[in-house]
Amino acid sequence: MTAREMIDTLSSTLLCDERILSVPERELLANLLQRTQTQVSAPENAVTEAITRTVGEIIAERALGVLGESLTRQLLQQQLASSSSLPKRSVIRAGTPGTPPPGPAPSDPNAPRPPGTSPPPISAGSPPVSPPSPGQNQPRPPGTSPPSISFATTAAQPGTGGVAVLEPADFLPVQCVVLDEFLTSTELNTLRQYVLEQEIRFETSEVLSPGVTGGAVDYEHRRSRVLMDMGGHERLIVDRLLTCLPRVLQKWGRDSFPISRVETQTTASNHGDFFHCHSDNGAEAVAAREITFVYFFHREPKQFSGGELRIYDSRRENDNYVPTANYRTIVPEQNQLVLFASGLSHEITPVECPSGTFADSRFTVNGWIHK
Repeated sequence: MTAREMIDTLSSTLLCDERILSVPERELLANLLQRTQTQVSAPENAVTEAITRTVGEIIAERALGVLGESLTRQLLQQQLASSSSLPKRSVIRAGTPGTPPPGPAPSDPNAPRPPGTSPPPISAGSPPVSPPSPGQNQPRPPGTSPPSISFATTAAQPGTGGVAVLEPADFLPVQCVVLDEFLTSTELNTLRQYVLEQEIRFETSEVLSPGVTGGAVDYEHRRSRVLMDMGGHERLIVDRLLTCLPRVLQKWGRDSFPISRVETQTTASNHGDFFHCHSDNGAEAVAAREITFVYFFHREPKQFSGGELRIYDSRRENDNYVPTANYRTIVPEQNQLVLFASGLSHEITPVECPSGTFADSRFTVNGWIHK
C-alpha cells in the first residue's frame, strides 16, 4: 500500500467517526466544497486550500483528543489487570504482620465520632452550620476561617454502574486497589487550577455522630477544610472510576448492584491537619456508603510531608467497625486514586507543611459510592 493509499484509508476511517466529524458537519463541508467549484470570482485553489487547512486542523485536534481518551482508558485497564496485591508497592507499608486480630475491646463512650459531611441533598445557599467559638479548653481552629456558604455536590450515576455488596462480617481485612496516573496531565492541571481559585469557599471539615442529625466541627478529631462544590470536575473522576469499578469488584470477589448515587468533595489539609481513626459509614445518615475512594493531587514540587492514609483491618463491635493492630499505609502520590471498603477503619496522619500556604496543601478528592 502506498503512502497516499494509507492516508486515504485513514481519512475514510476518520470520516466514519461522528466524534471527529458529525453528519451535519460533513454535509456542510460537502456543500461548501461544491460551491467552491462553481465560484469563478475567486481563485479556486486558494479557497479550497484555505478550507482544507482549516478542516485538517479541526479534525487533527479532535482525533488527538479521541486517541488520548482511548489510550488513557486502555492504560488504566491494563494497569488494573496486571496489578498484584497492594503490599507489593514500595510506598505501602504493612503494620504488625501476621498477628491475629485482637479480642474485642470495651467500648469507649468518649470515642471520637465517625466522619462525614452533612448528608445530601443540600441546596446551594442553605444556611450553614457555624463552627463553635473555641473556648478556654478547646484546641485552636485551623488556618483560615471558613466561608459562610456551603455547597453540596452529588455526581450523576451512569445507568450501568454497580458496586459490591458488603455483607456485615465480624472481621474486615484490608482490601484496597491503587490506580496510578488516574488523570491526564491536562485534566490534573485543570482540576488543580480550579481548586486553587476556590480557596475562599473552603469551609471547616465536620464529622458525623451515630444518632445525631447533621455534622459538627470537632477539632479534637478532625482538622482540615473542604469544598463541596467541585464545579462539575467530579464527573470526570467518577465516570472514569466507574469504568474501572467492575474489575475492582471482580478482584475483590464481590457481586454488584445498581449504584444509588456517588458523593464527592475536595479536602485541603495543611500544617497540623489530621483525621483520627474512623469509618465512613458508621452514622445512620451515611450507612449506604459502600466504597470509599481518595484521589491525591498537589502542587509540584511537593511542599508537604505526612498526611498518609492508614487503613486498618477492622473488627465489628456494637454495629460499627473498630481498628485492629494490623494496617497498611499509603503515602500520597501525585495523580493517584485509592479505593477501599467504606466500613474499614482508617485515619490521616498529621500533615507537615512549613509554608502554611493554601496552594502547598495536601489536596484530595474524597468520594463514596452508595448502594
